[in-house]
Amino acid sequence: MTMRTRNLGTTGPTVSALGLGCMGMSALYGDADRAESVATVHAALDAGVTLLDTGDFYAMGHNEMLIGEALRTAPAALREKALTSVKFGALRDPEGNWTGYDGRPAAVKNFAAYSLQRLGVDHIDVYRIARLDPDVPIEETVGAIAELIEKGYVRHVGLSEVGAETVRRAAATAPIADLQIEYSLISRGIEREILPTVRELGIAITAYGVLSRGLISGHFTRDRQLAPTDFRAHSPRFQGENLQHNLNLVEALRKIAEQKGASVAQTAIAWALSRGDDIVPLVGARTRERLTESLGALDVTLDAADLAAIEEAVPADAAAGDRYPSAQMTTLDSER
Repeated sequence: MTMRTRNLGTTGPTVSALGLGCMGMSALYGDADRAESVATVHAALDAGVTLLDTGDFYAMGHNEMLIGEALRTAPAALREKALTSVKFGALRDPEGNWTGYDGRPAAVKNFAAYSLQRLGVDHIDVYRIARLDPDVPIEETVGAIAELIEKGYVRHVGLSEVGAETVRRAAATAPIADLQIEYSLISRGIEREILPTVRELGIAITAYGVLSRGLISGHFTRDRQLAPTDFRAHSPRFQGENLQHNLNLVEALRKIAEQKGASVAQTAIAWALSRGDDIVPLVGARTRERLTESLGALDVTLDAADLAAIEEAVPADAAAGDRYPSAQMTTLDSER
């Protein structure tokens, strides 16, 4: 496996072709082992992965502290290559409930100060509000990040789950490196308007959910029991008939994967990689075993016939159920 590189847009840094999404190491997808999580970050860095993605609200700072520990204990040569991508702005209460988003300039700078401390770094490479704050113009939020860049605390502005109009407004305020948004074989909504817009503006995509939270990993089974705190226990795509329909899509994909001598997960990640050099998939591996499988996607080459077969097996809009519960769908500017 040879790690390739891609650029985060025309203004962003050069990063590894795959990034590591670290959220699942702390919250929302069941129990995780801290020592194994740190070891997985180290293994990712050793394999050439440079982009580490987190959010300051993932388990209320736990995930940032975990990444900080992993960076602190990694060999210096690997630590220096690591690039941090941080989301901010989501508000939570002590019970873990979501209570809104805060994109005010003063809040942006406050969030950044805490993230720098928890991560143990002197700057954040890409900084972005997790969701659009409906009460604060995006120009003000992005302007505050630009001020942090001027002072050396941040390197690049990113966006997350916003629509084409918001992308244009943000880009008119400051250079935007990338838009982080869900994109996978069964979540292709960005292809209609958002993807053409960011490409017009020279903005990259960091694609999360490339395995749809494990749904199209090839490892999820219908009888799997999910804890109430697991996001998937409340996700429409993992419920009842929706789940069975979606797992049928996975089995159709498995036939193609087997013909390629690859796993389902590797095939799904390879598909995301094939969508363009301006797309950097984030793999949410929580263990070294899953990381190794995901990195194997770099050795999977999909030709035109393979892509056509995948398209036939899993057509666009084939998934059953929304990608978030209805209450959360209303917070997504990208869905409006």
